Amino acid sequence: MPAPDPTAPGSEPAACTDALPSAARGGPLSHTLSRVARLHRIAAGKFLKAAGIYPGQEFVMMYLWDAGPVRQSELIKAVDLDPSTVTKMLQRLEQSGHVRRSPDPADRRAVLVEATSASCSLHDQVSGAWSSLEEHTLAGLDAPERAELARLLGKVEANLCKATLGCPGVAPG
Repeated sequence: MPAPDPTAPGSEPAACTDALPSAARGGPLSHTLSRVARLHRIAAGKFLKAAGIYPGQEFVMMYLWDAGPVRQSELIKAVDLDPSTVTKMLQRLEQSGHVRRSPDPADRRAVLVEATSASCSLHDQVSGAWSSLEEHTLAGLDAPERAELARLLGKVEANLCKATLGCPGVAPG
């Protein structure tokens, strides 16, 4: 009787291996970065849940808090999301009293979006959630390691922006 083939399908559960997926072997850092980004988004969701918002909505609110009233079209460009996604986010944020939408007096076809004064407590909660997320994410890294990670991720971001339309301050290359 021949010995079982350890490479045969079903011989070892995939969850028991630390090996990279075969298709990711040419990009091990990209694979790790994708996994880290996914886990970071999950962690962000847990911290933001206490504030009563979903991941992504905080970026809309951050923009509105800093920019003041803006046209909805400008907001969509700024957060770089699908218009239907932003519209749904705004509906939820409006229902919860965090944003107000109104016709633009300069162009009644356009819609102005602004953070409400009621969103000030949300600002504090989002700020706290991001601080907690930062500490959770970087636990175990000392100040020089954090600075180096920020420097390296800045370079990675710049590389990705060079080929991405709409990156702030970067001409498409």
